[in-house]
Amino acid sequence: MDVNMFINRDLGYVIRNMLQHYPVVTLTGPRQSGKTTLCRELFPELPYVNLESVDTLRRIQEDVNLFFEAYPEGVIIDEVHHLPRLFSDIQVIVDEDRFRGNVKRKFIVTGSSNFSLLEKITQSMAGRTSVLTLLPLSERELQHAGIDAETNRLILNGGYPAVWKSESIRKQLYGDYSTTYIERDVRNLVNLKDLSAFQIFIRLCAGRIGTEFNASALSVAVGVSVNTIRHWLSVLAASYTIYLLMPYHANIGKRLTKTPKLYFYDTGLASYFLGIETEEQLATHPLRGALFENMVINEIKKESLNSGNDEPFYFYRDKTGREIDLIRMTGLEVEAYEIKANKSFSADYYKHLKYFRELTGKSLIRTAVIYDGAERQPYRMNGLYNFREFSIYDKTLTSLI
Repeated sequence: MDVNMFINRDLGYVIRNMLQHYPVVTLTGPRQSGKTTLCRELFPELPYVNLESVDTLRRIQEDVNLFFEAYPEGVIIDEVHHLPRLFSDIQVIVDEDRFRGNVKRKFIVTGSSNFSLLEKITQSMAGRTSVLTLLPLSERELQHAGIDAETNRLILNGGYPAVWKSESIRKQLYGDYSTTYIERDVRNLVNLKDLSAFQIFIRLCAGRIGTEFNASALSVAVGVSVNTIRHWLSVLAASYTIYLLMPYHANIGKRLTKTPKLYFYDTGLASYFLGIETEEQLATHPLRGALFENMVINEIKKESLNSGNDEPFYFYRDKTGREIDLIRMTGLEVEAYEIKANKSFSADYYKHLKYFRELTGKSLIRTAVIYDGAERQPYRMNGLYNFREFSIYDKTLTSLI
């Protein structure tokens, strides 16, 4: 891959559109997911400032009014989580612009930490900003850039643009990412006394991908309190490293699990923490199926977020062990998807989907198996898709089944 090539991001259209309707666009997402590159590519006419710069931070803190006077047409402000109080200042400017009829000035702010950002946005920017999330590269974006990668390569590389530009030093890049960003974020947000315990914790999390999150078991394994485990998890979630998929609950008269499942935002990073270095190692690794499932769920989340939506997704599991990997709800309507890492198809894959359909009745409007094989059935019920071809927004479904 050409190291200087810019990969078009699906979210770009949404950002442009939202900036026509809002004076501010707030772009969140993991560090190094491409937020800065995308914003500067979309709006080369806007000045750019980075709050990672100590000098820039000092200049703003000394005289915030003087700072904003330098940007009468607007500005891209990168890593705004370093100074979240800036949202209050932007609010004042936006309200004054509205009062004076000035619709030209636009702000784009980016940040990599959910903690400080979302709190300040809720307090100061309601009705003034569109909040969007950019995750690492999707498989669709890679395809559009001419990168047609095998499944194991997709899992192992993940979606960080830097890795696709320098695959030969993938291990080093993920090691640097872990040290430079994840551990630094943790140190900034918690009083981390034992780095080695935290490193054990995150590796154990990688080993539990797709399983129900058990804080007590992790507490025993790591040797820290349950509260510490929960706090570390919240920090990793805020820095877009790990997320929890919540269980589906509905009035269907069954005993359902109430424990969320754990996933990584990037399978390349998860593979690094698992010590998987090559595609050959991944091919026979006992967690390959879990990593494939994680990748497919990530792809679906990316499709939603890249469309400007932030849809909640769920999984289903009852006390008898019946499980469905992904549930999507749109209003009162439900969709259910099974994810299989195999290339071959088996009718048995639909077993739990059939059971779930009997439970939910007419509220279930779509079911499908998403796998790694070539056969395709674009049916509204009992569909079958290779993960590369699946879309939650598919408008071409047939009703043969």
